Amino acid sequence: MSSSSPVPDNPDVLVQNEGTVFLFCPLTFQAREWIDQHVPSDAVLFGHALVVEHRSAWGLALGMKDAGLVLA
Repeated sequence: MSSSSPVPDNPDVLVQNEGTVFLFCPLTFQAREWIDQHVPSDAVLFGHALVVEHRSAWGLALGMKDAGLVLA
């Protein structure tokens, strides 16, 4: 059995550690709207996922959680 936390039933954002960057993939309208309102328009996207350097990932995740979004 894995020691990782279970994934919430209805997450708003899927966060993936890809080694050198994190990907924040919005899964709901609320998550996409939050990103549009709080992330600079010149941010790097990979498909629909927001590409974030390690140094910025924790702060972004906290901002999303503080806004009531569920991260998985």
